[in-house]
Amino acid sequence: MPNTIELAKTYVPLLDEVYKNESLTAVLDGDNTLVRQGANAGELIIPKMDMSGLGEYSRSSGYVDGDVSLTNETVQCNFDRGRRFTVDSMDDMETAGIAFGRLSGEFIRTKVVPELDAFRFAAYCKAVGSSGCTAETLTTGPEVIAAIRRLTTKMDEAEVPANDRYLFITPTLLGLVQDMETNKSREVLDNFAAVIKVPQGRFYTAIKQLTGKDGESKGGYAKAEGAADINLMAVHKGALIQFEKHAAPKIITPDNNPNSDGYLFGYRLLTIAEVYENKLAGIEVSHKPAV
Repeated sequence: MPNTIELAKTYVPLLDEVYKNESLTAVLDGDNTLVRQGANAGELIIPKMDMSGLGEYSRSSGYVDGDVSLTNETVQCNFDRGRRFTVDSMDDMETAGIAFGRLSGEFIRTKVVPELDAFRFAAYCKAVGSSGCTAETLTTGPEVIAAIRRLTTKMDEAEVPANDRYLFITPTLLGLVQDMETNKSREVLDNFAAVIKVPQGRFYTAIKQLTGKDGESKGGYAKAEGAADINLMAVHKGALIQFEKHAAPKIITPDNNPNSDGYLFGYRLLTIAEVYENKLAGIEVSHKPAV
């Protein structure tokens, strides 16, 4: 049985690959080498730097002293979700590993990733609040272009770096832009590192995460009451505290399963999606009026 568990665990690196291939927000992930695990479960330690500005230089006394501080801030992960599945006992140990690989891959692609993307978009809307969100109805290509120009201009005026900006937009609105006859108007899209289409089902200003219990046994997520559909979101990667961690799967063999003759596979994802307090200008959102 230990060999079976080790074989199943060989699929864990593939889970990250599935995540990277399928997640629309994976391009915004920060460098995991910059963070450390906190003292308590679900905590991360993030380095933050602050320094003094220029001062007057004197030919007699020289420089004015300044301060530089590098502090470590402890943040709490705000996404902690999991599920457990039972896979019937197999004839040999290899098929258990294959079953786990297929189960986990499909689970991440169809269930985990859509919820994770939706959670992140909603979290960033909440972080910037009304100052970074504009309610509007966009029905034509020129209206979409005007909205994008407004958001990018606002970021430019706030001195948000031009590099590492990403545009997330619904396929419908991107299609309106692409159908325009003038290339000059479409050039506004070239100001982003990437333009990423987001299905409306992942693009809400707020979501409700279902418990997976009682009347919410299906789990997953839904559009929150009073939430609005997002039209598009401009994001500067450096504004985000976004790190993800796939926990190693918990595997229980049939011999130790008191309820059935099957393998129990537990999957858990612990992650954080926040915006640095001094970088809120790095997120700009256009959304439909809430109904």
